[in-house]
Amino acid sequence: MSRQDTVSHARPTGVASFTVSGEIARPLTLTVAGLREGWPQHRAEVVFDCAKDGPQHHRFEGPLLHDVLRTAAPAFDPRRRKDRSRFLLVISGGDGHHTALSWAEIDPDFANSAILLATRCDDTDLDPEGSQLVVPTDRCGARYISAITAIRVHASHMHAS
Repeated sequence: MSRQDTVSHARPTGVASFTVSGEIARPLTLTVAGLREGWPQHRAEVVFDCAKDGPQHHRFEGPLLHDVLRTAAPAFDPRRRKDRSRFLLVISGGDGHHTALSWAEIDPDFANSAILLATRCDDTDLDPEGSQLVVPTDRCGARYISAITAIRVHASHMHAS
């Protein structure tokens, strides 16, 4: 199955999905199954501190956020590092939590963080709940966004005064 076959532009009914939108050429609506079938899966064994429940140990699987977002074709010149480095990502979850990342965190020319859009947690498929953002290098679990509903990609338009 090709990557185009797993990417839909209509929200499936009764299936957890999320949208990728913003300053991109190809808006996407993705399901956990689409993430599993459309991109190589990576594995991350993580430990992070949860404010309520203490240390959490989990094994996640899913595609790299960078690989998925490249498919959406962000509106920057990929040959220009400074152009790429000014892009921001805002990830929203079904529980109302949000986080922001910079493109430079996931870009191989910068931090190259192996941030995942998890399709499985501890050998359990996440299809019913929806994908989870996994930031393996974080000691705190605050940027682990559950049941992703949206990812927005946009350029920072800050100007020096």
